[in-house]
Amino acid sequence: MSTYVETPRLGESIGPEWRAWGPYLSERQWGTVREDYSESGAAWDFFPHEQSRSRAYRWGEDGLLGLSDDKQRLCLALAIWNGSDPILKERLFGLTGSEGNHGEDVKEYYYYLDATPTHSYLRGLYKYPQRAFPYGDLLAVNRERGREHPEYELVDTGIFSENRYFDIEVEYAKVAPDDIFVRISATNRGPEAASLHMIPTLWFRNTWSWGRDDHKPQISATPGGGGAPSVRAVHHELGTLWLACEGAPDLLFTENETNAARLWGGVNPSPFVKDGIDQAIVHGLTDAVNPDRTGTKFGARYRVTLAPGATQSIQLRLSPDQQNDPFKGAELVFDNRRAEADEFYATLSRGALTEDEARVERQALAGLIWSKQVYNFDVAQWLEGDPAGPPPPEGRKHGRNSQWLHHNSNDVISMPDKWEYPWYAAWDLAFHCVAFGLVDEGFAKDQLLLMLREWYMHPNGQLPAYEWAFGDVNPPVHIAATRVLFEAERQRGSEPDRRFLARVFHKLLLNFTWWVNRKDEEGNNVFQGGFLGLDNISVIDRSMVMPEGVTLEQADGTAWMASYCLNMAWAALELSMGDPAYEDLATKFLEHYLAIGGAMNGLSGEETTLWDEEDGFYYDFLRRADGLRMPLKLRSLVGLLPIVPSVALVENELTDVQTNAPNFMRQMKWYAERHPELARLFPMLTMADGSQHRLLQLVPEDRLRRILTRMFDQEEFLSDYGIRSISRHYLEHPYELKIRDLDLTVTYEPAESSTGMFGGNSNWRGPIWFPTNILLIHGLRNLHRGYGDDFLVEYPTGSGQQLTLAQIADDLSRRLTSVFLEDQNGIRPVFGGVELMQRDPHWHDHLLFYEYFHGDNGAGIGASHQTGWTALVANLLDRKASASAPMRELASAGRRQSK
Repeated sequence: MSTYVETPRLGESIGPEWRAWGPYLSERQWGTVREDYSESGAAWDFFPHEQSRSRAYRWGEDGLLGLSDDKQRLCLALAIWNGSDPILKERLFGLTGSEGNHGEDVKEYYYYLDATPTHSYLRGLYKYPQRAFPYGDLLAVNRERGREHPEYELVDTGIFSENRYFDIEVEYAKVAPDDIFVRISATNRGPEAASLHMIPTLWFRNTWSWGRDDHKPQISATPGGGGAPSVRAVHHELGTLWLACEGAPDLLFTENETNAARLWGGVNPSPFVKDGIDQAIVHGLTDAVNPDRTGTKFGARYRVTLAPGATQSIQLRLSPDQQNDPFKGAELVFDNRRAEADEFYATLSRGALTEDEARVERQALAGLIWSKQVYNFDVAQWLEGDPAGPPPPEGRKHGRNSQWLHHNSNDVISMPDKWEYPWYAAWDLAFHCVAFGLVDEGFAKDQLLLMLREWYMHPNGQLPAYEWAFGDVNPPVHIAATRVLFEAERQRGSEPDRRFLARVFHKLLLNFTWWVNRKDEEGNNVFQGGFLGLDNISVIDRSMVMPEGVTLEQADGTAWMASYCLNMAWAALELSMGDPAYEDLATKFLEHYLAIGGAMNGLSGEETTLWDEEDGFYYDFLRRADGLRMPLKLRSLVGLLPIVPSVALVENELTDVQTNAPNFMRQMKWYAERHPELARLFPMLTMADGSQHRLLQLVPEDRLRRILTRMFDQEEFLSDYGIRSISRHYLEHPYELKIRDLDLTVTYEPAESSTGMFGGNSNWRGPIWFPTNILLIHGLRNLHRGYGDDFLVEYPTGSGQQLTLAQIADDLSRRLTSVFLEDQNGIRPVFGGVELMQRDPHWHDHLLFYEYFHGDNGAGIGASHQTGWTALVANLLDRKASASAPMRELASAGRRQSK
């Protein structure tokens, strides 16, 4: 019998049911904006890690490799204790933004090894030291280090020497959508026998202590079927569930309530509080747990001693029915779910990838799936405070996110990184959806639509950025992700989802209008936008309020808007196939695209140009009220992004548009006749076979060649591992800007940042970032489709080797994927110089998908589990695995001839 059943589970009729339980716990709820009720907005200080074991969370829960239902009412996760740590290990530890020498950073090693999109099978791994966890050492050393030094990581402490650690593997296998087997396996990697406490923990999120809902659920011991210890969890919405525990563990019960006595010297209404199990196990305070064996938090303690190399497993079963023999058939279920996952990913890789490539693809997508999280945040309630709590400081009503009172979320969302970024980010999410399109297109569509719903999108049309400042501005990439999903359906031979496209298009009309009205200050088709997700890439803080009379005109902001226009024009043309009324909107967006191109290239006058003829590059410009303009001549991604907004129509497509949208073609012909100065932006190219291509490009051909010369220069942007975010030229020749009394400098920094701008935990001054590299590759493929094989570029610059843009795109893809793949010496660049990860077989094949990568050696930098957009490596590998490239991606067979 075929085990290939995961794809049918994703069908609309049963998919939501199978997704009802998933890996929806955050890896960090403490230190978040949601839990911050201070006046100053110092979220890290208001709820630090030290309080997390004792203080009930208001808006969410965190746990170690856990899962919950899709409203996070009931949670299940792992707690462990090695007999030496001062606290129970219930959640991941890391440094706050002010404690780390490069901002916040998790200081643990954990891996998302496998996952199916319906969470029918999940497998994760945590590496737990056998000696006392070095909390103090990590804090002290990182505090002493300056920004010029690398971060002090857990592996640097020597805690893993002699392999004195446990590999703790957690597996979930669903019998049915809400019937789940759990297996926790511990392996002693050390040279001596070692003891371990494993405490799988079940608890209810505290929804009853805030004065808004007096329904209090309950977990209580109950006689188990087949003699297995069992607890019953009763909730007024979820109903009743049973957790059966294999063997004979100690059953420990407490309440998920704040320990006010420990934290503030207050009075606890009950002696049983959130850290009761920690007190009982670590400190031997047996009266800290409820002898009546009831509460809202429960732990089953297993005590094991493992010989060197030995493994011991425990099993549990969470089920809506009390089972007479709860573990009957468990092994078969685990075997079937693993086999289904194997077949699912084998089908994805098509047998065309190497074993190592398939491993990278699978773990990237597993990390993407594991990084889903319930995001619960009602901003109006948060600002108002709760009836049962003290009123928040008055200043909060006019502080952070006070203009976003409509925001009210309780949804499962793909997170950038569930420890470092346990909150959604709008432009990250768009890239996540591109990767999710490979395994769960329905979820990807739902995510894009969710951000456009009335409880997310501002009434003025702005999309929320992230919880630290919903009003910040992210690049407008929503429609680009929508297009990828839509066209993927067509390439598979399916009927594209026009209802989905129409829903996105109509809401983005509001967002587009917001951009035009708010971010084109001069009304001249040159845009601003602030940092636009590129954090510290500029010599100045682009989010700061400019001095009166000064405007920052941004090359990337303008390129993003040109891309927005082009993709909205595409969407309108697609929708016009069923309703000709959309033709006018297609015309409107294409004309706006050309107007932006004309402005940023100075084709209608030089007063708006963002092009610097001397350097052959696009720059941001500062404009004074008197019209005087000054370029910020720093070569960065800001000046490369204009190559992205391009599209080519080959002859048969031109014929289709002429047939299906004749009014659009007439209007565009009229526009071309009225604006001959813009002809360089949409040339008609004749191929050697006589066929014609219409190319829409933001960068005219002569300027494109000059940009590409720099982009493919190994002393500037081209690295062995992709395109750097800033030119390497500034390593020896720092960029300097003097403005009045300010003397500002930018140097090429291939790893961590030396500036605290935007928190200091991400760096756009040299490293390689996957999302922007993917966009550049896509832009090159579009340009190749228009120019054909006759358009050759020296690559790398100075090599004498002439390649087509498609060949270059393929090579850039190879460079990016090589970050994770073993080289001829078995080295993975992503691990840098960490010998343990490079050489130890228990580490080497467990991959981390970092936020960004060292510009010269490819080592992972920043958030270690940003599988959200770094999961795009799976898209690169998927393209390689395709038996033949989709027709709409192929280069023209003809060759261009001079006109």
